[in-house]
Amino acid sequence: MSSRRPRSRHSTGSSRISDDQINELVSKLQQLLPEVQNPRSRLGKKSATKVLQETCNYIRSLHREVDDLSERLSELLANADTTQAALIRSLLTQ
Repeated sequence: MSSRRPRSRHSTGSSRISDDQINELVSKLQQLLPEVQNPRSRLGKKSATKVLQETCNYIRSLHREVDDLSERLSELLANADTTQAALIRSLLTQ
């Protein structure tokens, strides 16, 4: 006997999400991914697993980009004179 419970299509509580709701959420998420917005990449509907993997990869790339930009900004501030550094800081706090 398997320890996994069979998936029920009937919601037993208000916290259950239906398959249709999951499909709708995955579709919305797919539209937010830049690779998916490219018309050439819409060759077919992607599985929810593939969309979630691409989403995770995209979020990781955004984190790397933020880290790189933060490092560049730190270097810029370290090498800027006092007036330039103050200007950059004031622009960042707006």
